[in-house]
Amino acid sequence: MDDDQQSSSSSDHNTHWIKIQDELKKRLIENDEFTWELPSSSSSSCSVNTKEILKYIGGVDISFVKEDPRIACGTLVVLEIPSLNVVYHDFSLTNLDIPYIPGFLAFREVPVLLKLIQKMKADAQANRFYPQLLMVDGNGSLHPRGFGLACHLGVLADLPTIGVAKNLHHVQGLNRSKISENDETVFLIGNAGRTLGAAVKSTLGSVKPIFVSVGHRMSLNTALKIVEMTCKYRIPEPIRQADIRSREYLRNNHVIVSTTTPISDA
Repeated sequence: MDDDQQSSSSSDHNTHWIKIQDELKKRLIENDEFTWELPSSSSSSCSVNTKEILKYIGGVDISFVKEDPRIACGTLVVLEIPSLNVVYHDFSLTNLDIPYIPGFLAFREVPVLLKLIQKMKADAQANRFYPQLLMVDGNGSLHPRGFGLACHLGVLADLPTIGVAKNLHHVQGLNRSKISENDETVFLIGNAGRTLGAAVKSTLGSVKPIFVSVGHRMSLNTALKIVEMTCKYRIPEPIRQADIRSREYLRNNHVIVSTTTPISDA
């Protein structure tokens, strides 16, 4: 395929994916829509409390083999609140045929992560730990079209979802110069006047912020409270544990990789 054909094929893919994003975005909910309460709010509620308390938070991440970035390990972990102990984890070792294209990360990663979530939901034994919300290593509303990985996965999984990114997505005029070194939390307001997320120094003494944005069925204020609850280190523990375990799984297992897609589910 020559350069013109490759460019045309890429453009066709992008146009198709934008249409899918636009359709899914119609289902996006950017306010609190869930049946549980945060643990901190339960003590101030009335004595007869009909709501469940947030107990299980999921974290997802994907790691890649350095020698071949097509080989990936998708990981789902579930942590119990407030201990932050891991009560469930699962892996999917997969060959990814879709390359990384800025703005379309979800089309590369969501199929792997969604499969892990659906597998857990269908497993009667694992289902007792099914997450009440997901934390995603990636952006949500802080995205060129306001529909990043956390939004995409949240809508398809129908779960409250929070996007947590390590780097700032430069959209609507946002850049690091707008983040004061003295502020613990800086709300990120784009050129259109809309709050797209927040830069947060998540632990005492943190130098580098993380970038929190709404995924699905979750307000930014609630997302920030949950990030604060789950940070032992810079990265919230559900995402941190998913990252650690996915990289460890690859180190221990990538030697048996074949060309089958998916390669294995452990």
